[in-house]
Amino acid sequence: MITVSNVSVQFGKRILFNEVNLKFTSGNCYGIIGANGAGKSTFLRTIYGDLDPTTGSIALGSGERLSVLSQDHFKWDSHTVMDTVMMGHTILWDIMKQREVLYAKEDFTDEDGLKVSELEEKFAELDGWNAESDAASLLSGLGVKEDRHYMLMGELSGKEKVRVMLAQALYGNPDNLLLDEPTNDLDMETVTWLEEYLAGFEHTVLVVSHDRHFLDSVCTHTVDIDYSKINMFAGNYSFWYESSQLALRQQQNQKAKAEEKKKELEEFIRRFSANVSKSKQTTSRKKMLEKLNVDEIKPSSRKYPGIIFTPERDPGNQILEVAGLSKKTEEGVLLFNDINFNVEKGDKIVFLSRNPRAMTAFFEIINGNLKADAGHFNWGVTITTAYLPVDNTDFFNSDLNLVDWLSQFGEGNEVYMKGFLGRMLFSGEEVLKKVNVLSGGEKMRCMIARMQLKNANCLILDTPTNHLDLESIQAFNNNLKSYKGNVLFSSHDHEFIQTVANRIIELTPNGVIDKIMEYDEYITSDHIKEIRKRMYGED
Repeated sequence: MITVSNVSVQFGKRILFNEVNLKFTSGNCYGIIGANGAGKSTFLRTIYGDLDPTTGSIALGSGERLSVLSQDHFKWDSHTVMDTVMMGHTILWDIMKQREVLYAKEDFTDEDGLKVSELEEKFAELDGWNAESDAASLLSGLGVKEDRHYMLMGELSGKEKVRVMLAQALYGNPDNLLLDEPTNDLDMETVTWLEEYLAGFEHTVLVVSHDRHFLDSVCTHTVDIDYSKINMFAGNYSFWYESSQLALRQQQNQKAKAEEKKKELEEFIRRFSANVSKSKQTTSRKKMLEKLNVDEIKPSSRKYPGIIFTPERDPGNQILEVAGLSKKTEEGVLLFNDINFNVEKGDKIVFLSRNPRAMTAFFEIINGNLKADAGHFNWGVTITTAYLPVDNTDFFNSDLNLVDWLSQFGEGNEVYMKGFLGRMLFSGEEVLKKVNVLSGGEKMRCMIARMQLKNANCLILDTPTNHLDLESIQAFNNNLKSYKGNVLFSSHDHEFIQTVANRIIELTPNGVIDKIMEYDEYITSDHIKEIRKRMYGED
């Protein structure tokens, strides 16, 4: 349990949040949401003591332990992977080190014997005899192979370190667990494992994430940082989003009577509860449904960008033909080989691969920016494309302001360009900012504005949710669901894939897996798992 009492955090004149009073209790998972810069990570830092609040206090339950997902991937480089995980339980690790020192003494005294006896008792209470096997089990579940368990952390790749840090946070079944963006750099199998692990976790969890499917799968409550306040609502992210949108529509409809509003809200809760109770991801969290309350539903102050793609013309019958495409990296790693498929009208295709460089290389090839090692591709004569690359660095190596920058990519006067920037939440003096000082999220919104200028009937999107906040992701997702053209994309966002894609193509070293099916079915099908193993040469 974590009790937050009258906590405020202020930097100079800027108040992030003020007089927060909340209690986080065991058995619940709290998803912390808020616009970029609202203070989500700052709130976590305040709870685990890395940052002192301006006012107020934070207290844990008596004798409880707090564990935090570390963001420092270099701190443990001189330690083995196994030791790094076990160091997550600081009390047990300290006992283990004390035991080692005493047992190594040559002049072992009676006093040492008493001390060892005391340590052994505590060691047994903390299940120390299973310490290594428990750590190994966590590592394996998170996709860290056994042959790496006793390597030094400094020898691991960045993505492997992320998994070890996560194992460290989970290790020892902490009473309170704080996770800041835990799904970053995890593949779909590992994210699924983490969802299942947290769904059965019996203690207190606070999590910050931009992954809506992950939040929906694990969270019983949503903690919203808005209006410099922090409010808690029963229900997961989808409930918060849909209910806040409903409340906003009701607020705008001044003619609706109070009783009619209440009935509409109650019907919304009833429908939501029925849907959630059928969801396999939330079967262990059904108790949240008992706490949904009409009075909790309030509109949000969030601003959602106007991401609206409007094709100038309908595509013809030929969209894209791909024949025999193959590509290796400069180091000779085979990304994909002998790729053959045709894109059909209405296709919204997600491209997958165990090597993310494969999707980027494929998109760069079909956009004419990279040459394939073999094979060819042909676009239909009616097709116009708009491409969102994963790396947009080269687009912003200038000191142009936003209006002049955007004017490079389309025809129209300054007012016209400001309209597109306004859709993407750039207003007033912001449109005169230099593009080389923009944040990652601002650059992505500029790139999306650039795409909208093209009125293309085929969108090519390489991990489009990178650097975007939840509001931008939600707006992007909503538009693509109703977009009338073709979409070819890759993504780490489960919800984005599940709700947009109607076809899945996986690029492998031995051809493609090409299926017309939902993403959820694809990643859970035993038949598909066998095909994937074969295509990656794992039989």
